[in-house]
Amino acid sequence: MSIDCKATVELGESSRRGKTRTQTKACDHDMGSGPKYVPCGILEEDADTLHIIFGHSHKTSDFMVDNLQDWWNTLAPTEQQTLQLIQIKLDIGPENSGVRTQFLNRLVAFSDHIGTAIQLLYYPPYHSKYNPIERCWGILEQHWNGTLLTDVDTLLGWASTMTWKGNHPVVTVTQKIYETGISLTKQAMKGIEKRLERHPQLPKWDILIHPI
Repeated sequence: MSIDCKATVELGESSRRGKTRTQTKACDHDMGSGPKYVPCGILEEDADTLHIIFGHSHKTSDFMVDNLQDWWNTLAPTEQQTLQLIQIKLDIGPENSGVRTQFLNRLVAFSDHIGTAIQLLYYPPYHSKYNPIERCWGILEQHWNGTLLTDVDTLLGWASTMTWKGNHPVVTVTQKIYETGISLTKQAMKGIEKRLERHPQLPKWDILIHPI
C-alpha cells in the first residue's frame, strides 16, 4: 500500500487558482481565516482501493497510524487473517520518517495488535512523485479544481466523487485533536529499536517489524 498526507486544505471562498467551466465569484487571495483540514490517503494497490481521511488538527505520527488502524477495521475478518505482511510505501516526511520515534513506536504496537508484519519502504529525497498515492492527489486536484470548498460537506462530497481506476474512494473525517512534538526518550527508543529489522545497506529506508 501507499500512504501520504496531502497539503492542508483551507475551507472558504478562495479560488485556489483553480478554473471552472462557469463563471464563479471567489476571493482573489487566501485570507487564512477558514477551517483547515489535512487529507491523509491510504491506497491499496492490489485492490485499487483509496481511503481518504480528513483531519481537523495537525499532521502527526499518531494521526497517520490512527488512520491505518481505521483502514484495518474496514477489512473483513477473512482478509485480516490472510494478510501476513503489509508493505507500506512512504515519503520521508517529518511525521513518518524512519527515525521518527513516535511513528515507529506506534507501528510496533499496531503490528503487535493485528499480529501482522509491517515493512516500511521509503522513497529517497526528491523522488516522492513515484509514490503511487501522489497520483491520487493529482486526480483529486483536477477533480475539484476551481470548486469553492466553502464547508466540510462540500469538501467531503467532492472528494468522494473522484475516481481512482474506476473506483470512488472511501472518505471519512475525524475531529480528533492531535498534539505535536510527541517523541520517545533515547532509553525508551532502545526497546523499540530491538523490534526493528533495518536493512543493512538501507537502514533508514527499509524497515521490517515483526509482531510478537
